[in-house]
Amino acid sequence: MSMEFLVRFETFLPESMNQEAVKALKTAERQRAIELREAGILKRLWRVPGRRATVGLWQATSATELHEALASLPQFPWMDVEVETLATHPQEQ
Repeated sequence: MSMEFLVRFETFLPESMNQEAVKALKTAERQRAIELREAGILKRLWRVPGRRATVGLWQATSATELHEALASLPQFPWMDVEVETLATHPQEQ
């Protein structure tokens, strides 16, 4: 059975990282997000204007599977991540 998660994260890349490395990291991040979408784990993403922050709806069979998916993101080492497990509201049934 799948569970849904609301995931908020903000990325803080080191200021010392050169622009070529930043560009390569962003390209790899985009590619990995596409793969996670195709796998049905990443459902939706919203950006937070004015920040390097994102809010996403993720679906996984467990918190462990979600963690593995998040940890597979190339920018994960520089992310501050908050996860909320979601439960279906009675009005949605």
